[in-house]
Amino acid sequence: MTRAVALVALVAALALSACGEKQDKLGTGGARGSLSLMLDYLPNADHAGLYQALADGDMTKAGLDVHVQVPSDPAAPLKLVEAGKVDLAISYEPELLIARDKGAQLVSVAAIAQRPLTSLMTLDRKVRTPADLRGGRVGTAGIPYQSAYLQTILARAGVPQKSVKETNVGFNLVPVMLSGKVDATLGAFWNVEGVQLRRAGKHPRIIHMEQVGVPIYDELVVVARKDTLAERGDDVRAFVQALGRGYATVRANPGAGADALVKADPDLDRSFTLASVKASLPVFFPADSSKPFGWQDPRAWDAYGRWMFAHHLLSTRPTASVALTNEFLAGQGS
Repeated sequence: MTRAVALVALVAALALSACGEKQDKLGTGGARGSLSLMLDYLPNADHAGLYQALADGDMTKAGLDVHVQVPSDPAAPLKLVEAGKVDLAISYEPELLIARDKGAQLVSVAAIAQRPLTSLMTLDRKVRTPADLRGGRVGTAGIPYQSAYLQTILARAGVPQKSVKETNVGFNLVPVMLSGKVDATLGAFWNVEGVQLRRAGKHPRIIHMEQVGVPIYDELVVVARKDTLAERGDDVRAFVQALGRGYATVRANPGAGADALVKADPDLDRSFTLASVKASLPVFFPADSSKPFGWQDPRAWDAYGRWMFAHHLLSTRPTASVALTNEFLAGQGS
């Protein structure tokens, strides 16, 4: 949720600092279904497969007329899909579980980023492991589950929570690292800010969430209302599978994915976008190659939901797996 503004801040700060699964039958013409999709924020490498599918005509061939919207507020996508203002939204597993805990009838129909992109990041050479944060300061964007991530990481490292100062730096995660105001940040994405820092000649140490005690989760997911799935399941199925073909094309030709993104948003730097797309490729597909694009592991969702409840991020103990369905993926469902 923080990357759009964080990336703008990063650019400014740097300037100042010098598989063979069954394919379900899709629409092949005739009346096209119109679908509106709200991004999680500005177009970036995470969306490469979407824009590739649009550029290649995969959506049109699937009988769909897809309208992509960019949110003015990063908190808007789930609210808009819940209100029926858009058909689908790209969001985050934790955000979806929180929305459902508040009564939203929303379901994840596919995972785009199948592992956490959020990371613990530092430019301080003295910080090599989380244990080195003792007596230090960590900047977060003030998102509650980021604070819970930090608590989990410190507990696993044997570091007393009180010995580490957590500072809400809003969207200025990278600038505060560059200025040395914090020893590390938790919230920057390794495939966006991490790539940008490396390309700027910095040497960030990046620690992935799943390496330090946070349960694995799907960072980015496609979300729909339950009634949309009941009423327009064929359109959702066609969309998800066309989306998968777009990501498969990007895996085979990352440069094409970068070009599709830059065409959609000419303000993007093509060289950086390509580097970010290449860094992101491993998370776009299931680790189990027998599973189709978009696969969501119900057991992993349940484990993450239990973790959220244990950290008081949810008011009721969830069966998180009911927040997802794999039935619209290639070779799944009817």
